[in-house]
Amino acid sequence: MVKLQDDFYEAVNGEWEKQAVIPNDKPRTGGFSDLSDDIEKWLVSTTKKWQQGKALPESPILKQFIAYHHLATDFVTRDALGVAPVKKLLEQYQRYTSFSDFAEHIVTLEQQGLPNALPFAVEPDFKDARTNVLWAGAFDLVLPDTTYYEAGHEQGQALLKQFREAQEALLPKFGFSEDEVQDLITRYLALDAKAAAVVLSQEAGHEYAKLYHPYKWSEFTALAPELPLDEIIIALVGQKPDKIIVPEERFWAAAPQFYSEAAWPLLQAYLIVTVANQFTAYLSDEVRVLGGQYQRALTGLTEAMAAEKAAFYLAAQPFNQAIGYYYAQQQFSPEAKADVEAKVTTMINVFKQRLETNDWLNETTKKKAVIKLDTIVPHIGYPEQLPARLAKKIVDPDATLFETALKFRQIEVAYQWSKWQQPVDRSEWHMPAHLVNAYYDPQQNQIVFPAAILQAPFYDLSQSSSANYGGIGAVIAHEISHAFDTNGAAFDEFGSLNNWWTDADFKAFKQRTDQVVAQFDGLESYGAKVNGKLTVSENVADLGGLAAALAAAKLDDDFSARAFFESWATIWRMKARPEYMQLLAASDPHGPAKLRVNVQVKNFDEFFNTFGVIATDKMWLDPSLRVQIW
Repeated sequence: MVKLQDDFYEAVNGEWEKQAVIPNDKPRTGGFSDLSDDIEKWLVSTTKKWQQGKALPESPILKQFIAYHHLATDFVTRDALGVAPVKKLLEQYQRYTSFSDFAEHIVTLEQQGLPNALPFAVEPDFKDARTNVLWAGAFDLVLPDTTYYEAGHEQGQALLKQFREAQEALLPKFGFSEDEVQDLITRYLALDAKAAAVVLSQEAGHEYAKLYHPYKWSEFTALAPELPLDEIIIALVGQKPDKIIVPEERFWAAAPQFYSEAAWPLLQAYLIVTVANQFTAYLSDEVRVLGGQYQRALTGLTEAMAAEKAAFYLAAQPFNQAIGYYYAQQQFSPEAKADVEAKVTTMINVFKQRLETNDWLNETTKKKAVIKLDTIVPHIGYPEQLPARLAKKIVDPDATLFETALKFRQIEVAYQWSKWQQPVDRSEWHMPAHLVNAYYDPQQNQIVFPAAILQAPFYDLSQSSSANYGGIGAVIAHEISHAFDTNGAAFDEFGSLNNWWTDADFKAFKQRTDQVVAQFDGLESYGAKVNGKLTVSENVADLGGLAAALAAAKLDDDFSARAFFESWATIWRMKARPEYMQLLAASDPHGPAKLRVNVQVKNFDEFFNTFGVIATDKMWLDPSLRVQIW
């Protein structure tokens, strides 16, 4: 048996891991995943009863979900239609004779929610977080990160081979000949390789505080002279913008490689393959399964999700907020909501006390940090109201699943474009209440905790206060800490990009965050190495979250450091497929679960004192190397 002084994570979770079984249609199991799976079972069971006309909800929006769900579960019709709905679309893209011909249709394609190679978004302005502005992104890549395209990257080459094999199985279903399939894949991957040479790496892309590059509109349009951007944007928002934010500067500097007559042969193939892949979930079950083949290879899944479950997720997506609200009303008690709200208040107060007694910040920076902390807005459980656009999602009984899906996409696209130059809606949630997750929004200076995560193993009214602080308390404080991580620290209390630090304080902050980078960088995880820079913001938030939660737990008379640290280890227990963990190592800003436990607890003197860890133990870390920031 593993000694906790040598491997704390394994000592707490080892017996569980021996018994744990990863579902065939999932890449992992564990704390977050087990809870998600339980919620999934409840939702699938509940909505199946709705399909049978039992215990129907009163919500008009959920009645439309039920109608849409009927279409998704009508596998007889879906199999009879086969690929016909999407084949018509493919023929449309094949009819474009040139780049200029295609460009004339971009607006219509965008408004219809169809692929158009225009990676624009309307999001808050980093310099004025109250207003939404236009942002220019880049193409998504086939491989998890730009590093996978480097010469000699064996995993990258293997994944490209698997992508090709997946397309060779899928594309013939749409009527393409063997020669056409090979030609489409080759051209698609040629454009993908061009994009990989200029888009941001995962590491650079997650340093989002550095991505604010505003361009005058005229300067931006000059980068893509053959792309009629003036006409496109005027048609979408009614006028030319004054500026656009361009995080992907290298991509747009190379825009003629993607948006030109010379690039059209590659771009047309890119669009055709994209269309074929993007809509497989709405077609026959055979095509649905083929459409997920590459993603399953990426994550190591041994089988596709069952048809019934996949139909639920497909139908739920356009109605996620309404389904989450229903879940919260049924499963999240007012007592739990009040208790968690109290814990959030406690965590904010503790964080404030720790800021005020901080010994490496000067008073000016401290005061500004406290002001930012005081203006954080917590959202607990579920949103107060549902998005108004959900009421527009009406199912036509004479329409097919695919036709209805496109109608819903059009509603979402119209909503996104309607936000341009409008005030940011600070009441809007970015995830539904039935999702086991939480987030901090730096542009709105908000922390959000959906109802789904506010239960065991993270939180339970029946477990000790120390265990709750080691679980949900640390998660709450983690999100608060994001306001002061390597990204969040660049934004002020209004959510705007603003340097509120003194030079000396920021230098001291960077010295400490560099220590966190060093603690994680290069550690082994399932045959891959952890990128300390990619994971630094989440690791800093973990460290700050644990510190604040531990301080809060100590305020209770029945404080137990053992219960606190063991709860932290329990919530991160995870058993996963190697392929999935290698994917996360390349693309996920969160560190591997085991390291989030073992590396972080070694920064706390209380851990060593509680468990009797000494210098000869593997969990030992010399006091001079222990890091504390917040």
